[in-house]
Amino acid sequence: MELLLLHALPLDGTMWAKQMDLLPGATHAPTLYDFGDNIGSWAENALSLTTAKRLVVVGCSVGGSCALEVTALAPERVQALILIGTKAWRRRDLAYHSSVLKMLNEEGLEFAWQKSWSPLLSPVASPETIERTKKIALRQSLEDVARGVKVFHTRPSRDDVLSSLSGPVAIITGSEDTAPGIEISRKQAVMARNGLLYVVPECGHYVPIEQPEVLNSIICRTLETA
Repeated sequence: MELLLLHALPLDGTMWAKQMDLLPGATHAPTLYDFGDNIGSWAENALSLTTAKRLVVVGCSVGGSCALEVTALAPERVQALILIGTKAWRRRDLAYHSSVLKMLNEEGLEFAWQKSWSPLLSPVASPETIERTKKIALRQSLEDVARGVKVFHTRPSRDDVLSSLSGPVAIITGSEDTAPGIEISRKQAVMARNGLLYVVPECGHYVPIEQPEVLNSIICRTLETA
């Protein structure tokens, strides 16, 4: 069994620092931006990092979308799926997509971080957590984040993966997260054949950084049942 950890926007693989020792030597946390400009390419390249026949795939936000795509590509290898702050169904919103790209290009990454992504953290997140998350975000290139925005807004809907996977599907949301939020997360857990909903108290969108111990417990529980 190996773990494949797929990061959120506008972060990178280092957001999983607190999860890397759960399966020592059998955990992969790539940074996805160089894998192409569409979710299929991201999934193919992420999957190519391991030859393991049994995978537990964990994704946060756009990383969750990538995890769904990995599962669509190799359902026989994915034993369990853990989705954090992820919406399987996509509603096309060209205006919002364009507005985020315009903000990045005209105002820069730090402004976009403060406007679009920093508010996704819990209001009770510690200053250290906020600073660490911001530091990861601001070391990305503007071009990489813009590519990630494109991948997120052009991904396909993958409700079918939730309803077809026979293994455990853990749907995780922070209690303070609105993207996609508790109600949509609950519906997705019901949609999955073997779904469980976890609502993490005092937590926003970036559960691996904000509440790593809680997430680690869920991952370990899922590994035991996969």
